[in-house]
Amino acid sequence: MASSQPELPAIRGEEEDGGKMSLFEHLADLRKRLIYSALAIAIGFVIGFSVSKKVIDFIVQPMVQALRQAHYSDKLIYTSPAGFVNLLITLGFYLGIVIALPVVLYQIWLFIAPGLYKHERKAVMSFILSSVFLFLCGIAFGYFILLPYVLKFLISFQGPFQPLISINEYFDLILVVMMGLGLIFQLPILIFCLSWFGIVTPQWLWKNLRYAVLVITIVAAIVTPTPDATTMLIFMTPMIGLYFLGMGVSYMVFRKKRKREVAREGAH
Repeated sequence: MASSQPELPAIRGEEEDGGKMSLFEHLADLRKRLIYSALAIAIGFVIGFSVSKKVIDFIVQPMVQALRQAHYSDKLIYTSPAGFVNLLITLGFYLGIVIALPVVLYQIWLFIAPGLYKHERKAVMSFILSSVFLFLCGIAFGYFILLPYVLKFLISFQGPFQPLISINEYFDLILVVMMGLGLIFQLPILIFCLSWFGIVTPQWLWKNLRYAVLVITIVAAIVTPTPDATTMLIFMTPMIGLYFLGMGVSYMVFRKKRKREVAREGAH
């Protein structure tokens, strides 16, 4: 017993090594982090705008391929004199945010880290990295898998008309699809938060699997931009997979919490 006593002050000091700043110091630090983040986004915008033409060439490939497969002209158009310039500026802004994202996340981390315990810092960092990774996975799934099927289906209705695809409207479409999928891929993060606060359990998630599939089907039917079943199934498949991944995450959360409870009971 005597040998374990000297370790307690060290643990307390390690756990309480932050949160000593005054309100004024917190506000000054927040101002500094916001300035750094804004500068990073501004620099990212300059870089993004400079490469936006090459990025557009990459973005339009699914649309070009769909037009070629349907034996249409693969040229996209813009319908106003400033249409293409506005697209370059808009795309440069989004690219600027993406380029600056590591810096912005780092500034957020520097702001909140002093007020967290050591184990909380690890949890928050894992949370941020996992969220960004899943968001990028959602965007990649939308571009490489879902979007080609959606565009092929839409262009398949040939009829007596010649399609003239506006680059601005096409950009709006892929932005909605990929951003929506990026958010949908946050489902395991949502389940993690709900499990952490004890709102859901792995048993509850498994018990309500059929209802979850029903909800996913309804969401897929609403969000999918085409009415065909194939595209909806492509949309549903990752959502169901993410739900099972969320169950695994929930199981790990409750297993870890159970270990802590057992350790506390053993300590007493």
